[in-house]
Amino acid sequence: MGKWQGLQYLLERPGHVVGPGFEPGPEILDFIRHDCRILVVGAGGLGCELLKDLALTGFGNIDVIDMDTIDVSNLNRQFLFRPHDVGKPKATVAASRIMERIEGVTVTPHVCTIQEKPLDFYRDHHVIVLGLDSLEARRYMNAVACSFLEYNDDGAPEISTIKPIIDGGTEGFKGHVRVLLPGITPCFECTLWLFPPQVKYPLCTLAETPRSAPHCIEYAKLVQWPNEHPHEEFDGDNPDHVSWVYEKACERAAQYGIGGVTYQLTLGVVKNIIPAIASTNAIVAGMCTIEALKIISMCSLGLDNMLMYVGTDSIYTLTSSYEKSADCIVCSPALRMNVPHSITLEEFVSGLLEHPSLKEYISAPSVSYGHMNLYMRGALEHMTRDNLPKKLKDLITSSESSEPNGHVGSSGAMFTINDTRLMAPVRVKVTFQ
Repeated sequence: MGKWQGLQYLLERPGHVVGPGFEPGPEILDFIRHDCRILVVGAGGLGCELLKDLALTGFGNIDVIDMDTIDVSNLNRQFLFRPHDVGKPKATVAASRIMERIEGVTVTPHVCTIQEKPLDFYRDHHVIVLGLDSLEARRYMNAVACSFLEYNDDGAPEISTIKPIIDGGTEGFKGHVRVLLPGITPCFECTLWLFPPQVKYPLCTLAETPRSAPHCIEYAKLVQWPNEHPHEEFDGDNPDHVSWVYEKACERAAQYGIGGVTYQLTLGVVKNIIPAIASTNAIVAGMCTIEALKIISMCSLGLDNMLMYVGTDSIYTLTSSYEKSADCIVCSPALRMNVPHSITLEEFVSGLLEHPSLKEYISAPSVSYGHMNLYMRGALEHMTRDNLPKKLKDLITSSESSEPNGHVGSSGAMFTINDTRLMAPVRVKVTFQ
């Protein structure tokens, strides 16, 4: 049976814990090898492991996107890179190294930011696997995947529009694997509370009673830098800036008898970096790859829907099933609002800007109802400006005869909100009271 014997046993025989719709046969492996497209976002410590595991699992067409270049500090754990690669793009080198070592796989590198790629680029992949170290980047990719999601008239997600995301993350000896199926499982916005706030030190402690090396580093960055460089913003990616902070932190540490200030710690503090452990990356990447195989083949039941790994004391894992937020602006069928019968369109727009679930995401919303533009921004604003003082209910009632989906029933009226800050339109279901 050759190279893929293990996969053939798994994919060509029935089982008792298979996923819904699994039909064993050789065509599954053929699809994985030749037609399935996997996107890996990030080519760092976790990304290198993901590329290796996905390729060895049989996925024949992989894309990897990363904007960074290789630094000498990456070499201790990002095993695809060598000293002579320093300064080269991570995605390019990682793709080349995988294809050199693993026969029959095509890895296509993309050296750019995730925001530079059009939505169709992400739409063309069957599964997106994240190897990121930034919450902002995760939220962006979450919004991209959810922007493809469509709901039917009953409020159920259209299966063909679900773009699966597998998110892996590591912090030292801890890690997580998370499966996001937009419309089915909670998205990142549903569970932002899972991510702890960044550690911040009281300024009085930094200035008066420093007790640790990070206190000295933060003081040099937050107090001494702006005092001595009032017209230059500190840049954690600038080696000269980091070296200056390191030297000042060493002086302050010596003044207070504090040890442990190193350049590597300084870099970690100013950029909020938690040291990466190669073994944690390997474990988390392996679990992400297994989940990708499950999603593509349905050869086994998938993760529901988050797994935490802790390696500080032996090996411990915990699986948690989190629930979607009914009011999630990104993945829910519609955001619900109760408004008085007398509300005007202008008051409705103001209410959108003040809504706790919306205000973070919009600044200049446009409002439409079915195919009718109630209020538009930009060049078309003057065409709909006269609607602002009119009652919202009157506007949509007058359009019912021409709008097949515009009936104002007991369940409410559905509005579509657009904004330049949104990845995709937001639907708002309004109930008049």
